[in-house]
Amino acid sequence: LSLTGYIQACRGLMISAVCLGFFGAIFGLVGMKCTKVGGSDQTKAKIACLAGLNFILSGLCSMTSCSLYANRITSEFFDPSFVAQKYELGAALFIGWAGASLCIIGGIIFCFSIAENSNSARRGYAYNGATSVMSSRTKVHNSVPDKTPPKHFDKNAYV
Repeated sequence: LSLTGYIQACRGLMISAVCLGFFGAIFGLVGMKCTKVGGSDQTKAKIACLAGLNFILSGLCSMTSCSLYANRITSEFFDPSFVAQKYELGAALFIGWAGASLCIIGGIIFCFSIAENSNSARRGYAYNGATSVMSSRTKVHNSVPDKTPPKHFDKNAYV
């Protein structure tokens, strides 16, 4: 508790970002269509949208924390009257900004999952089978024997 105020604010924002991301991941797992928990498709879409909002808030908390810390570092670095040890922007800040951006983008994608459940029916695709299949049953046997050696293909012949 003896740390300066901006470091405590950054710490609190990062802890809240981690907690929001954890609950966003739990809601995201429940809101996926492949799970059996969560009810109907419309309920699952709403849960997935809630997960998206949690991820967006998590990304914003993380982005704010990294930006607040970077602002303080750069202001101290370029201040000529600051005589204590000066720090530079490190890899952790850039990783934090990238992770926050990915959380925000992922949250937006989760929020758009609620728009997918429209009342229009989805078109199904029918499988018609392969068009050219030659097997040992459909092989035409000639009355004149061939002089070429038989070609035997197994599963490794196409690799």
